[in-house]
Amino acid sequence: MRKFPLRFLAAMSILITLSLQSWTLVKGQRTGTGANVYAITNARIVTVSGGTIEKGTIVVRDGLIMAVGANATAPADARVIDGNGLTVYPGLIDAHTNLAIPQRQQGTQGAGGQQTSTSSSSTNFPAGLQPETSAADLIRAGTDQFEAQRNAGITTVLTAPRDGIFMGQSAVINLAGDTATQMIVRQSFGQHVIFVPLRTGVYPTSLLGVFSAIRQMLLDAQRLRDANALYEKNPKGLQRPEQDKSLLALIPVIEGKMPLVMNANSEREIVRALDLADEFKINAVIAGGVESYKLADRLKKMGVPVLLSINFPKRTSAAVPEADPEPLRLLKLRAEAPKTAGILTSAGVRFAFQSGGMTNIGDFISNAGVTTENGLSKDAALRAMTSGAAEILGVADRMGSIEVGKIANLTITRGDIFAKEAKVTHVFVDGVMFESKAASAPSRPTGGGGGATPSATPDIAGTWTINIEIPGQALTVTAVITQQEKTLRGTLQTQFGNAELQNGTISADGFSFKVTLNVGQQIDVTFTGKATGNQMSGVVNSPQGDAPFTGTKNP
Repeated sequence: MRKFPLRFLAAMSILITLSLQSWTLVKGQRTGTGANVYAITNARIVTVSGGTIEKGTIVVRDGLIMAVGANATAPADARVIDGNGLTVYPGLIDAHTNLAIPQRQQGTQGAGGQQTSTSSSSTNFPAGLQPETSAADLIRAGTDQFEAQRNAGITTVLTAPRDGIFMGQSAVINLAGDTATQMIVRQSFGQHVIFVPLRTGVYPTSLLGVFSAIRQMLLDAQRLRDANALYEKNPKGLQRPEQDKSLLALIPVIEGKMPLVMNANSEREIVRALDLADEFKINAVIAGGVESYKLADRLKKMGVPVLLSINFPKRTSAAVPEADPEPLRLLKLRAEAPKTAGILTSAGVRFAFQSGGMTNIGDFISNAGVTTENGLSKDAALRAMTSGAAEILGVADRMGSIEVGKIANLTITRGDIFAKEAKVTHVFVDGVMFESKAASAPSRPTGGGGGATPSATPDIAGTWTINIEIPGQALTVTAVITQQEKTLRGTLQTQFGNAELQNGTISADGFSFKVTLNVGQQIDVTFTGKATGNQMSGVVNSPQGDAPFTGTKNP
């Protein structure tokens, strides 16, 4: 065996170490040993908490902000980034998502695809009514899956389980890390609820049943809490209370130690959610809140914050000439949605922005900018994505502003963040730098369409399985479509029953049809999208808001 001089081996060791560190920086991942040290110099720094530094330096070490200011200096061991022409903001926060939570498995399903059998012998409740489910236990780590969000300037999200009426407990996570433990910033934030019935044949199957089930479980949790307290005080002569994992998970909610996050968009849903919160004296949070502006005074009086969706209604394709005019309700919703944030601010209601399941996450900053054109100040819009979101999510002591000692989550742009020509150039997540890649251009809500026009009208006749991604929920419906030239007919099979397709049209630019669903009241739902081969995608418009959908044609 050939022997190498010690000096040669030492030199090779140093080269290998430097190469590994360089590769790690390119990949945007943590190094196994040693600290990542950066100094961003000559940058405009918007601290949010302490004003704006027109030309200053930020020093990042070991994932934390170590220095910030006009007179801060770069350490000798720092990797220096010239921030001339750049603006540094606190890392943006998306206040309600399902990121890092895997899609449900196919099978016998309840609400939003939940399995109808119980998942544990320590609960008497079926899947869909199991609040002990925890996002922290479901998270799948891996840096690459968050690239689109980081390109849009987002460094942190609140993520919740996808399915059920009681969906489970959400977690605040950073969008980088090789393991779930590296990603988690707050293990449990709130218990999430959505007012959608379970699938046919599994109780509850109606909206009335949903509210009855929620109320009953909260009452049962109260009784179990009281019974446990009595038993612990003096167990002699008392029958031991039966411990149910699902009810135990609700005790922090009824004691006000964990907020109940209720997905509610329409005025009626929000009223019911607030009534429930008032009855049980719980800490409530409204998620979605499309029509929350109608109840701003009550939200302020009750101290209920809103995780406000900025997934504004917009046309996804050019209008089809044969289609009926858009209903007045939808036109009004499109006009009012961007004004909601301004109205909530005027009423003193706390809120944070959430992406609301938008299909192009690049619209997150753009749509936040739209609110500044509709009554909200730029400072308030920025707070709704940074410090305001951090305060509502209970993590303001560690993120949401640029301060010494806080987590080094930073969003760096060329140009003011709300300027149309602004571009996210880099983000730091837990002190790890990621360079943003070119993403699809953000589009502001508009009444028109765009894009290339196919040369021929597609044929979409057949049976389609359609998945609708409601925020915090996934619903599956079946569409049986017949087509005669540019006219569509057929039925939509849903958990609420079957509905006939109305005003169905298709052209080279896309398709559209409407159905009327009975969900305790009749609501009109419009599907608008495009199809290629055996795949389709688009947006569902409803009084509760918009949601993206995808579909696959059955063989």
